[in-house]
Amino acid sequence: MDCVMSENGQRPTLTLGFSPCPNDTFIFDALIHGRVDCGFSFREQLEDVETLNRMALSATLDVSKVSYHLLGHILKDYLLLRSGGALGRGCGPLVVARDGIDPGELAGKRIALPGQYTTAALLLRLFNPSLADFVYLPFHEIMGAVADGSVAAGVIIHESRFTYQGYGLKKVLDLGEWWEQETGHPIPLGGIAAKRSLGREALLSLERGLALSVEYAFAHPGAARPYIRAHSQEMSDEVCDAHISLYVNDFSRGLGPEGEDAVRLLLNRAAEAGIIPRWQEPLLIP
Repeated sequence: MDCVMSENGQRPTLTLGFSPCPNDTFIFDALIHGRVDCGFSFREQLEDVETLNRMALSATLDVSKVSYHLLGHILKDYLLLRSGGALGRGCGPLVVARDGIDPGELAGKRIALPGQYTTAALLLRLFNPSLADFVYLPFHEIMGAVADGSVAAGVIIHESRFTYQGYGLKKVLDLGEWWEQETGHPIPLGGIAAKRSLGREALLSLERGLALSVEYAFAHPGAARPYIRAHSQEMSDEVCDAHISLYVNDFSRGLGPEGEDAVRLLLNRAAEAGIIPRWQEPLLIP
């Protein structure tokens, strides 16, 4: 499965960042390990989502998974690839607390967020712009901070959706569900950003290569298992599979008109709220 090769026959190497979460390792396994070919070699860097966001702010990587919130801050240097991301229904961040409280009671309470530039942080600010007392923690530390009373509530992402009840926590609000009811659109969580300076041909090749990698993963789900498990040893197979099932779907193959509309709406709402700057650059490869 080929996409492109350089004129001199040598394979360029690109830096590629994504998270160690099962959905990302599932998506990128075939691309990284040469099971599909788009004419590039990759030097991957696996980091948590907020680390990747901050690396993208300084334009460190050629290609990177980023939060859609962060995308609004980097469109001068990057654009969005249509494949490889996380966007869907029923997969949004959850607000959890020790006690059953009403979402309206969050005002004035200290809330833990999994990073300043995460989509989770953006959604909470869009839900209630008056909320302002935030503490930023790595996503895997949030449930413990809520459970021990360090914070009154926390916004959880990734596999925490499947494990928060084990910490004695209760769901206060499903931010993805709120977004879907508010807009009728699926929720854009994270997408793949690539440097505009790579040029249109290379960007299209990357976009196709990512789509092929997703297709390969769906067709050969066992092939990615060793790579997934190498980066998620603390998770059971059941949690890994649930994670992949929740975050990898047809939108990961390609955004399509529905996905593109959802992304534009989220960024427009963020810009109108003054959370991200307004942009002039094309969002996607023309």
